[in-house]
Amino acid sequence: MKKEIASIYYVRFFAMLFVVLVHTTAQYRHLFPAPSIQNTFYFFLNNIVRVEGGMFVMIMGIVFFYMYRDRPFTKDVLLSYWKKRVTYILIPYVVWSLIYEVEMWHYQDRPLVLSDILHRMLFGESKYQLYFIFIVVQFYLVFPLLMMLVRKFTFFRKYLWLFGILAEFGYFQFTMHTHYVKVPLMLSFIGSYMLGAWIGVHYETVKEKMSKKKMLLAGVTSLLFGLTYVFIRYRNTYFDRLPIDDDFYKMTSILFKVIGSLFFFYFAEYLVKWSSQKSVHRMRSIAYYSFGFYLMHPLVLFQVMKYLPTRGTPMSFHITILLQYVITVILCYLIIWFFHRFVPFASFIFGKLPKNAKLFWQIKE
Repeated sequence: MKKEIASIYYVRFFAMLFVVLVHTTAQYRHLFPAPSIQNTFYFFLNNIVRVEGGMFVMIMGIVFFYMYRDRPFTKDVLLSYWKKRVTYILIPYVVWSLIYEVEMWHYQDRPLVLSDILHRMLFGESKYQLYFIFIVVQFYLVFPLLMMLVRKFTFFRKYLWLFGILAEFGYFQFTMHTHYVKVPLMLSFIGSYMLGAWIGVHYETVKEKMSKKKMLLAGVTSLLFGLTYVFIRYRNTYFDRLPIDDDFYKMTSILFKVIGSLFFFYFAEYLVKWSSQKSVHRMRSIAYYSFGFYLMHPLVLFQVMKYLPTRGTPMSFHITILLQYVITVILCYLIIWFFHRFVPFASFIFGKLPKNAKLFWQIKE
């Protein structure tokens, strides 16, 4: 039995908070005129935390390649692998796709046409965040093949992160010059995924060679790439387009995601070192809800905004947005816990959940 990588729970926690923050602050577009200070602030905040997608797929790469790096792909192993993916990913995805189909019908009069529903479910289009699950499923499908390549080719195994960056950039070039790609593909996140694969395969070595200097270097570098990426995007959105090549812009965004994800991995490893065992266990209990957060937070956020609208209250927009964010995070956690505690087969709704349904502050060890 391999020792668990406790740092992934902290990374999942940060990614979970970031994705809710992205969608909560997205309303800045119609609240503040450009180029006001308020619009600029929320534009940068909304975009600088978009490393969260890279963090999620990096975690997938770490977990899968760490767990299966020494396990032969026998029939039983593969059957177990696919059974878990169907039970804890596909079934909750279908459940929430149907929930959002009803929501869109109720609030936006989107017709409930079976063929259209099936098409949207197939490509992750029932709600704006579900496209990412469509991408995640693609990673599940190709993982066994990638694992076999890792075992077969030493050079590929050694430079997984580099192959990932080049593959993502190559995919960008392909989409720029052709019109064959009509749906989201995993290649748009392959850089962060292959970084996770590299960490998973070489975890002990990566951890041994980790240092605070490397963590700070990754943090500063990712921040520089992130600020550059966001600045270019801001200028191109609201002003005359900067005379910067698209290749440079794309590579900047790729390196922002990849190096930013690496920084959060390093940071999480140090958090594990600095934390007590009780704190790690509490973080693990929260992190188990991260998939549920991803699936349900748009529904909760919509209701929070409905009963606590940004406009029409005596509070400032900034305070209201902050309250919407905090309330959404708290409600998502409590709703998932309630289902976990009192509803049978809650894993079919929110993904894999631990056996004991305790609130995180109730965990003693």
